[in-house]
Amino acid sequence: MQVVGATGRAQPAHPVHHLRDETFTRLRAYLSPENLEGAIRCVTKLYAALPDKHVLASNTLLVAYGGGKDSSYTLAFVRAIQLILFRIHGSTFRMRVVTNRHAGMPQAVMENIQRCYQALNLFEDPDCELLLVDGGTVRAFDVELPPPESLVRRNRVDILMTGHRTQADARPTFCNACNLSMVNAFGLAAAHGGGVNVIVTGDSRREQRTYLVWVHRLGQQFGLEGPEGTAHKGFKGFLGTMDELARAYFRDIHGGDATEAIQERRIETGVSDSLRFFSIYDDTDYASGDHWELLTGYLGFEFDDLAFSFTESDCANPALMAHLRGLKCERLFGRAYREGIDEYARFALSLMHQKQFPPSLVDKMRARYSDEAAVTRMREAMDTFAARTYGLSEAQLVCMVYSPFTDAGRNLERYLHAEHPALSARITDIHALLRATHAPALSDESKALQNTLEQVSGLDIVQLRTLYLRPLGTGVPPSGKKNLLGAILERDPHKGVIETRHSPHGPVVLETLSGR
Repeated sequence: MQVVGATGRAQPAHPVHHLRDETFTRLRAYLSPENLEGAIRCVTKLYAALPDKHVLASNTLLVAYGGGKDSSYTLAFVRAIQLILFRIHGSTFRMRVVTNRHAGMPQAVMENIQRCYQALNLFEDPDCELLLVDGGTVRAFDVELPPPESLVRRNRVDILMTGHRTQADARPTFCNACNLSMVNAFGLAAAHGGGVNVIVTGDSRREQRTYLVWVHRLGQQFGLEGPEGTAHKGFKGFLGTMDELARAYFRDIHGGDATEAIQERRIETGVSDSLRFFSIYDDTDYASGDHWELLTGYLGFEFDDLAFSFTESDCANPALMAHLRGLKCERLFGRAYREGIDEYARFALSLMHQKQFPPSLVDKMRARYSDEAAVTRMREAMDTFAARTYGLSEAQLVCMVYSPFTDAGRNLERYLHAEHPALSARITDIHALLRATHAPALSDESKALQNTLEQVSGLDIVQLRTLYLRPLGTGVPPSGKKNLLGAILERDPHKGVIETRHSPHGPVVLETLSGR
């Protein structure tokens, strides 16, 4: 028998310990003996780390859940720890699960999350809180809840403004703003509703320390400090430094006058000073091939054709990254679209091998780009995805590949000659329009020209003028000033050197390719 609670979801009429016993019995059947032993070891370690050992339910643990294969396994493992602790002590910690959503996360990912929550009986457990973060908004998870238009617009303009700075270099274009929003989601979820005591992570202590040191050094390099008295002090200090980096980064990307855009992209820092991390790294195995039945048989995880893209199983943007490489090869280098796709696929498949993806998934991804017909299907799928998700046309993606307005219009002549020859005669007028430091009264002819530039780029004139004043690329600009875009990409491991040609019959050259 079930009753309907205040949330509208079905609630169990029998005591919660029956629900937890049933859940653990089923979950245990899908955990390998080694991972079950690891969960039991973690229970002992976690109990020692909890601030309140007398009232276990007063301790709240935060788990980040992106909806991909690895985070699905992590959530199941932490749920096992929660249930084992309950079996030993008759009480257990509260588990807060947070999903940071962005526009590139297809609905199929939300449905994977829903199935995972249902399999683990999280909706019915009073000690489980399931949150969804959309930009700066925290709310209860709801699989039917569409992403707000404000979030889509924000993701869209971040992609365009960064892409136009880097000629659509994949990692900064799609991942910089997204990674900062993910850190913000941690801060928001950790501060929400009375806060949390512990953040559970799958990273090793060494990985955590390496990342923290890198962030603090980056902050020092650019003269950025967290709030007074918090520098280098725990997670709160880390968030403070990240907030300063986010503000500096988005000032650079959107311009110093874009105060609203900068403010809404800040990092939440209002977390407890005593917040600590707990790593499960040493006690579990993340190789998805080793717990395939847990993922697909129990949790109901499905590798959707859109959501599963190269090294990501919760984001379609890597397929869009491949699409942009194809467009760059076709339009900028004068070669075949297929050649650019092949270059990106070889790079991304090597990342899959490095991350120890099961051979079956690597083969599935390789088949997706195996011949001309498959590449054509993916090109059409990515044009549709870009239009539906971000409101971007292929022409606007091509414009981003050229980056014609950045760096005082360095690539403008080449772009107009190749893509809009009718506008080539007006290049002087375009430069004058972009150089304007204010909004003078425009003639009808100038208004029409402005409208055309906004249409082909997807950006408004203020954003185009910001690009005009910014350097192109992630290297050291001619001014010699430090480049935050380049500094972030410098330490990013998701890149590699490939052999390519920048013209149909040109020499083979080496190029650094980034992506996922």
